[in-house]
Amino acid sequence: MNKLDLEGTAHLLDELDKKLMVLLRDGRTLIGYLRSVDQFANLVLHQTIERIHVGKEYGDIPRGVFIVRGENVVLLGEIDSTREVELPLTQVSVDDILDSQRKEQELKQEKQRLISKALKERGLHLMSDLTHDDMF
Repeated sequence: MNKLDLEGTAHLLDELDKKLMVLLRDGRTLIGYLRSVDQFANLVLHQTIERIHVGKEYGDIPRGVFIVRGENVVLLGEIDSTREVELPLTQVSVDDILDSQRKEQELKQEKQRLISKALKERGLHLMSDLTHDDMF
């Protein structure tokens, strides 16, 4: 481990017991209190919620204690409790936000399918559309 890695992880110690927002590599957003961190930047969050945003709405799913591998963290920041109440978003139920998220994902998939179809008609292919035989 080089000096920079140690300094980066050591800075996380200043964030212990603070409410943090953590953006994960898979796109999920977690909000919770940082209770522990190790030399690999693995995190233990307490009273964690997973926040799902769709448009101007959001929903919070309680997750409790959550362990995050450091390699999965894209972004981490402290939540400013004074500004948190001023969010220009509307909170909706978990069922509503999950339904909105599902619909949004279906629309994205349909859009991607139409783009892929248009490219194929022009003789172009996306890498995700190619089979193993097409590549070799």
